[in-house]
Amino acid sequence: MKTNKNITSFDSHLDENYGTLGTESRGKFEEEFETFRIGVLIQEARKRKQLTQQELADKVGTTKNYISRIENDASDIRLSTLMRIIKEGLGGNLQLSFDI
Repeated sequence: MKTNKNITSFDSHLDENYGTLGTESRGKFEEEFETFRIGVLIQEARKRKQLTQQELADKVGTTKNYISRIENDASDIRLSTLMRIIKEGLGGNLQLSFDI
């Protein structure tokens, strides 16, 4: 069996491309990734509920464009809006945790 010696771990990839944990560049990457992740989670939940972006926007009192920007990581989202999307739009509950 042939092995590829160029394979590296994901942590090594992040260290090489975004800096080690604790550096400013790695922190920026981690923050942007969390924003991206929230957008993906909202999009997946919306699709599971068989809602269009317009239908979700109507439920929470915002625009289709804003929902699209959130799902595509092009917009920061206020906590109050995130809570409305999850509770009123998707019928769920928001749970937060902190790593300090």
